[in-house]
Amino acid sequence: MNLSDIDIELLLFGKWRFNTEWEKISIEFKDDMTYTQTRTQTFILSKPRELFTGDKFSGVWYVNYGRLFLIVKSAPQSVFNFHLPILSKVYLADAIASLMSLFVSEKYEIVKINPTEFLLKDEKQSIIGKRIIKKSSFSSLQS
Repeated sequence: MNLSDIDIELLLFGKWRFNTEWEKISIEFKDDMTYTQTRTQTFILSKPRELFTGDKFSGVWYVNYGRLFLIVKSAPQSVFNFHLPILSKVYLADAIASLMSLFVSEKYEIVKINPTEFLLKDEKQSIIGKRIIKKSSFSSLQS
């Protein structure tokens, strides 16, 4: 792939849907380099994890040397996201996510990207993403 990291970032802006063997993922990459993600577990043995973490996440993203990095900063629907009695306005799950993001981020190799399809690879599998296009955007693409 001959695209620069900035070219890849420009192609990523917007909403994408990915399906893996065990989950359905939708991600919106925003131009302020933040993202929101929804992960729905489809494998029954992974459902308990979803009960604890929730299915919505947000964070920051960037592309470096053709790799996409997702750094989780909050998990607003986690059962652990409650106020700490000592510190108001601090949520336990978000604090844990921020602390873990210092050491671990999701990292994907970008194999192919164009305005409608996105093929990326993690350590285990290749994942195909499709851009989610609103009907008004789709009709303007056809013109």
